[in-house]
Order: sequence, then structure tokens, then C-alpha cells
Amino acid sequence: MGVVEDLARARQAYERREWVAAYDALSGADEAAVPAEDFTRLATTAYLLGRLNDFIQAMQRAYTAHAAAGETLAAVRCAVQLAMVLLTSGEGAVAGGWTARAQRMLADVDGDVVERGQVLAPVMLRHVLDQEYDRAHELAVQVTDYGRRYDDADLLATGLNVQGRLLMYAGRVPEGLALLDEAMIGISTGEVSPIVAGSTYCSLVEACQEVSDVGRAAEWTAALTGWIEAQPGLVAFTGQCAVHRGQIMRLRGAFPEAVEEFRLAVERYERIGTPGPAGLAMDECGGVLRVLGDLPSAEAAYARSIRFGHDPQPGLALLWLARGRTADALAAVRRLLAEPRDPVHRSRLLPAAVEVLLAGDAVEEADALSRELAALAESFGCAGLRAMAHHARGGVLLALDRPAEALTELRAAMLGWQRLEAPYETARARVLVGAALRALGDIRSARAELGAARQVFHELGAAADEAEAARQCGPAAPHGLTDREVEVLRLVATGRTNPEIAAELFLSEKTVSRHLSNIFTKLDVQTRTAAAAFAFGHGLV
Repeated sequence: MGVVEDLARARQAYERREWVAAYDALSGADEAAVPAEDFTRLATTAYLLGRLNDFIQAMQRAYTAHAAAGETLAAVRCAVQLAMVLLTSGEGAVAGGWTARAQRMLADVDGDVVERGQVLAPVMLRHVLDQEYDRAHELAVQVTDYGRRYDDADLLATGLNVQGRLLMYAGRVPEGLALLDEAMIGISTGEVSPIVAGSTYCSLVEACQEVSDVGRAAEWTAALTGWIEAQPGLVAFTGQCAVHRGQIMRLRGAFPEAVEEFRLAVERYERIGTPGPAGLAMDECGGVLRVLGDLPSAEAAYARSIRFGHDPQPGLALLWLARGRTADALAAVRRLLAEPRDPVHRSRLLPAAVEVLLAGDAVEEADALSRELAALAESFGCAGLRAMAHHARGGVLLALDRPAEALTELRAAMLGWQRLEAPYETARARVLVGAALRALGDIRSARAELGAARQVFHELGAAADEAEAARQCGPAAPHGLTDREVEVLRLVATGRTNPEIAAELFLSEKTVSRHLSNIFTKLDVQTRTAAAAFAFGHGLV
């Protein structure tokens, strides 16, 4: 009676999602007296508590017990669960073995059964991991169909989730997001098992972050946090949840708190023996530290991200830009831009690429990319990406000396970031608004915008941005000359030739000629000598 009572208490704890109590009771029971279905419960609790090896051992025992009892379909279900977890843990070869075994066992089963849909899931996931998206999508449709026909909530959530993500990567973002939302219905009603529910939650939030759907990402991150907190002792999914909370904190300007969340995520990933995903956490952490001006720590975070197997670009290129290594940053973004990417991952690259190209005075390249980004933002329909696109386009128009058009774009960016409660990004857009106003001769308004941005940067601890805003608040150059035009004019006044100016300012000769043409027009002069005289007469040299 003792074993029976213990197992009954364990099952009750399992149903209440008291994972620690369920695990302790199940793992302490006499193995010889534990039914196969309770080994499955033990495996599930082990996974949720971050005990990956215990999960594998318990699920193997469940498989063996079901197979020995001639319960083929139950054994197939165990093999599928092993394959799915092993695949996501980076053990693809072993996962493939379990998938093949499940397929072989099903070959001896007559008729169509839901397990035929379940065994498609690891095959589908393998194609996703190998980026064979067309085949993966075909299988996702089949998995979803099995879920609907057999009323299997796990299959339905899994199939819809993968379909949604793949539609997004094909550029059909609104359709993909709609399917992801549909996948969450079974989770909100409690029909989906905890492992599938946690995986689907994390996938949805990750997808929202990828397309800069900031509002949806914040909403589902809050829901994921609540789901986790309702299950005391839960360890699985807490690392990814910490990453997503950190991303929202970063957006909201809570920089120290974001850094702490990213470091916490790494600790949790390492604790459960799956450190690979920690690379994204360190990439995000490096971005925050860069904004805070702690460039050595940012570089260390990016280096750690690389050690985890993650590519921290384009954030690393922005760090090089902050360190004055413009040529390195340009080389990196041009290499990234040349690589084939789906529309979603292309959209993640373009804002930083435009920023780096503008810093390197590659205005024509930046112009083309800003137009591409604007088209993607319109197609995706996500507010965060639209704000990024307006910001990038405004920066390009400023570089093209079209301040009136730039002002329209930059005000749209500023308003977009304000609506998303993103103070740092709002302030960055405000700095460019100030630059546009200054170029239009509205000096007082420009200084008001720059002063407001400077105050926000100060409050957020973004020292480098604060210093730049303060610099731009200084005395206005005469005749509406831009800062870059003043630099060129000073070098003209000291007798430098166009090639020498280009070399000193890391510009092309074509760009130097364009700046000189603008300078002559604004000063109403015809020669370099007259321009030099103006520079000496106005104290610019």
C-alpha cells in the first residue's frame, strides 16, 4: 500500500504542477513497482526541473517498459519525445536514431493513428534546424492536420508554431504572427502539455523580437513570466524568459536591470547543461554595455557570445564603430549584407548596417538599404521596425543634405519610439531631429530638441550619447554649414587637396567634391581661395 499511496501522491502533485514534489516522490519510488506511465511523468518533471540526463534515463525506461508490454504506440510516443528533446539539446545523431526506431515500429501498425503525426514532429524539426524550410513547412502542415483530426493539442500547437515561424521567414509576417497567436489558444486553455507549452511560449516571443513587434513581445513575455511563476521550482524555459525580459528592459531604458537579466539567463542555461543559447544573452548584454559606454566589458560580452557559438554581429560592428574602428565595422557589415538571408533576418541587420555605412560616409549604399528597410517595415506591419526604418531613412536624408525631408522621417521615428515607451531610441531620434532643424536654420528649436535628448541620455547613463548631444548643442556653424562641411572647409583653408582631404577624413574623393559643392553654394563663393578666406574670417581655422 505504501508504494501505491506514494505514487498516488506523486500523480496528484504532477497534476497540480508541483514539479519538485512530483519528482521527489517519483524518483524515490521502487523502480520495479513504477508503471511505465509514471516513468513518463518522472521524465517530464526531470526536464522541467532542468535535469536533462534524468529526463533521458526516465523516458528510456518508459519506452522499454511499454515496448516489453507490447504497447507499441505508447513506446512510439516515448521515442518521439526523446527525439524532440535530444534534437533541441544538440544531440542530432542520437535523436535521429530514436526517430528511425519510432518510424520502424509504426511500420507494423495498421491504419492511420495520431502517432504517425507525432513522429513527423522530429523530422520537421530536423529540417528547420538544417534551414530546409520548404520541406519543414510541408511537414508542419501535416503535423497541424493530424493535430486537428485527432484533437491532439500538442501536435496542433507544434504544427501551427512552426508554420507561423516559416511563413515569417518567407516574408509573410502578418500571416505568420496570426498562426503563432492561434498556437497559443491551447496553451491559454491548459490543453497543451507543459514542455510543448513552454517551447511554444518561447518561440512566439522570439519570433516577435525577430520582427521588432515590440508590443506583442512585451505582452507575451509578461504572460510567459506569469506561466513560469505559477509553477514553483520550474527551471526549463527560465533562461530564455530571462533573455526576453532583458530585451524588454533594454527597450524601456532599464539598462542595469537588463544586464542582470542577461547574466541570469547565462547562469540558468549553464545550470541545465545547455549553454549554447547563452550566446544570444551575451550578445544582448554587450549591446547594453556599449550604450552605457563600458566598451571593454561590451567587448568581453561579445567575445563570450562567440565562445558560446553565437555570432554577435551586427552589434560587434557597432562596438568597433564606437571605438573608432570604422573600416573594420564597414568590412563586417558589407560581409553580412552579402550573405543570403531571409527577410526577417535581413531586417535585423539593416538598421545597424545603415548606421555603420553613414558613419563611413557610404551614403549611396546606406540610401539603398534604408529604402529596403522601409519596404520590409511596411510589409511586416510591426511598429518597432517601422520606427527603425524612419530613423534610418531620416539619417540618410540628412547625409544627402535634404533636411526638410529628413525631419518628416525623424519625427515619425521619434513618435513611433515614444508610443513604444522606448526612451533611449526616442532620444536618439530626437538628436537627429535637432540636426535637421539646425540645418534648416531653426537653431533655437534644434537646441531645445538636443537639450531634451541630452537630459534623457544623462538619466539613462548613456554617457557617449550625452556628450554627442552636448557637442551638437554648441554654437551653430555659419551659413547653415554641417559639421562635416566645416571639417572639409577647415582642411581646404589649410591647403589640402581633395585626395588629401579624402584620406584624412576617410571619405571618397567623390564625397569630398559633393561637400565642396554644397559649401560653395551655401557661402556663395566660386573658388577654394574664397572659401578659405571665409573660414579664416569666421574663426573656423
